[in-house]
Amino acid sequence: MEYFDIHTHRAQRETGVTGILSLSLTGDAPFEIPEDQQVSVGLHPWYATIGKLEADLYRLEQIAGRNNVKLIGECGLDRLRGEKLEHQLTIFKTQLSLAQALSKPVILHCVKCFDELMTVQKELKLKVPLIVHGFNKHPELGRQLLAKGFELSFGSAILNADSGAALLLRELDSFFLETDDADCNIQEIYHAAANLKKCTIEELKARIFANWKKINLI
Repeated sequence: MEYFDIHTHRAQRETGVTGILSLSLTGDAPFEIPEDQQVSVGLHPWYATIGKLEADLYRLEQIAGRNNVKLIGECGLDRLRGEKLEHQLTIFKTQLSLAQALSKPVILHCVKCFDELMTVQKELKLKVPLIVHGFNKHPELGRQLLAKGFELSFGSAILNADSGAALLLRELDSFFLETDDADCNIQEIYHAAANLKKCTIEELKARIFANWKKINLI
């Protein structure tokens, strides 16, 4: 069974690994979506602007329905970088509405905006899976997100067994793993997760496969 990497910025593919390449549609450069690779597409809060929202959203709508576009995003909210929060919320909500219309999961970027994130989820009454990528906050916040129906993805933070990510992962059955833009590979992250879960790599692969299947990524 393969390794599954739900969120990566590495275009280079590796034998035995199924990864979803994260692509941001913001910017003026011509944009080509690889047709033979699974991708996520979205307007990243670091780069998306309210002034270009109409044009960027048009491009996103033209691409998002393709079969190899598995997720919308990464998109979300960031209190430390990007447009003012009011504008970020507008940009974010348009993408969530698109994901809902297409019945596609969303991969989420969230920095110091978790209250706002949960408010938006409740306000829009979203039914599609919402996956917080790279979760590494206090386990109690993770439990709160899970109780509200969010999914969590863990990355290189779990290599530190004392991190919030690692502490929470120990108690979960449903989660995802990712490389994002880290220096480590997905095999290292699986190895760390298996140690935390006290299971074999093959058992972990089966668990992650089931979680991907649950949200129709496979």
